[in-house]
Amino acid sequence: MATSKPITIDAYIAEFPEPVRKDLEAVRHTIRKLVPQADETISYGIPTFKLNGRNLVHFAGFKNHIGLYPTPVAAEAFKKELSAYKTGKGSVQFPLGVPMPLDLITRMVQYRLSQQMDAS
Repeated sequence: MATSKPITIDAYIAEFPEPVRKDLEAVRHTIRKLVPQADETISYGIPTFKLNGRNLVHFAGFKNHIGLYPTPVAAEAFKKELSAYKTGKGSVQFPLGVPMPLDLITRMVQYRLSQQMDAS
């Protein structure tokens, strides 16, 4: 029996065990507080915040980490601060079992917000 893919962030988060849900909700709340006007959606199968129809930031839950996808430009801008984490092109992995770096996530989302405002 095939399982359906979640179509809302609530449904996406509900699929995870409690410790992961807690971290996903913390990341979601942090982003929502910064950009309450952003639309929440699922894009590329993961939670996404969109502003003015454009992707602002994605995040996702995994077995051992929470992934944040702030774009390659934002990841490069915070390269020094992200050096303690596993990163990829435009992504960072925050391990489970330790406090989420919500201050760093806040600053990265603010950076993305300023990029989008400058591009408007």
